Amino acid sequence: MDHSSFALLRWSTIRVIWLGLVIGLAACGKNNDPDLPQVLVSSTQLAELTKATIDGRLRDLPGSNLLTRHSVRVYRIVYRTRNTENVEVEASGALLVPVVDNPKPLLSLQHATITQENQAPSNFTDQSEAWTLGAAMSSIGFVVSAPDYLGFGASRSMPHPYEHAPTLASASLDMLRAVREFCRKEGIVLNEKLFLAGYSLGGSATMALHKTIEEQAASEFTVTASAPGAGAYHKTGFARSIMGSNQVLSFIDSYLWVLDTYNRVYKINRPANQIIDARFSFTIQGNQLTGNFSRNPQELFTPAFRQGILSGSDTPFMNALRDNDVHDWRPKAPIRMFHGSADDFVPITNARDALAAMRARGATNVELQEIPGGNHFTSVPQYILGMYFYFAPLL
Repeated sequence: MDHSSFALLRWSTIRVIWLGLVIGLAACGKNNDPDLPQVLVSSTQLAELTKATIDGRLRDLPGSNLLTRHSVRVYRIVYRTRNTENVEVEASGALLVPVVDNPKPLLSLQHATITQENQAPSNFTDQSEAWTLGAAMSSIGFVVSAPDYLGFGASRSMPHPYEHAPTLASASLDMLRAVREFCRKEGIVLNEKLFLAGYSLGGSATMALHKTIEEQAASEFTVTASAPGAGAYHKTGFARSIMGSNQVLSFIDSYLWVLDTYNRVYKINRPANQIIDARFSFTIQGNQLTGNFSRNPQELFTPAFRQGILSGSDTPFMNALRDNDVHDWRPKAPIRMFHGSADDFVPITNARDALAAMRARGATNVELQEIPGGNHFTSVPQYILGMYFYFAPLL
């Protein structure tokens, strides 16, 4: 299974979005305080897509000419952020700006799992979400911030910290800071609206970013609304469900990638033969996992490791998992989660647990829109359509 396939969000999978969808974006507002943190390193214009170009790109989508309202300028942004060691590094992302004079809302678009460099937003190839969904949203009228995350683009020399919530959030937040700085320098006026969206890994990153903004950067940004889709918000619960399973899990290589990330980032440094059975092995090179291993957790993981997660007695790994839980907090801005009820990659229990935990803390502005029968891939069109309709009344 190619786990990057759902990250592309190709137009052939989202045809339904264009039918009857016209969103007005007239707004007023002002840019942020120029005394706020400055992180922008450089910017390079990559392309200018005319409305005709975008229409041609989407020519097989009925009604797309009603959606593509503006030309779009595309930039590669390089900015400063911090890595998992809290060391300042340079990261990058794509910035898409509609060519229109009125003040514009800002959308932070967190991408799904990718494994190849050409899929990173800042490379702006037809393999990236920035090229597809990002261009569409910008043509509607959003200034779109699309971070690469660490491990891709300008930071491609380092391993990608897969599903590491703190740096997914910080890389996305610092990209927003860089975008704000770029817009101020270029005279691009932003209004007061900030939307957050992303699917799968992007859903986890969106939830982590929302939480980080409200808890650590509320003086800089105010979230208008967020729409995370199919994210692994409850890592501790998710890990227990994996370790308790006795069936083939198609996406277990992605779960191994997460464990490898936490083993390294949190300096647990557990030898592989204490995590997986000695019959099996795997390696991660260039953000791609290969190996020879069983896809049944009962066979793959050692009994001691499984029991340590199930009982909670494996303190180092449980602490790492808890550090990446983003399901149990009380948001101020509204959240609408989207999740397929038949998702066998990231089970819907992640979203249901988040909904229950947030409401238990008194949150009244959190919703879960379940997609009946949808798996991790077939739910993508409904997610995008739902995200559009959720944001539209708030513009």
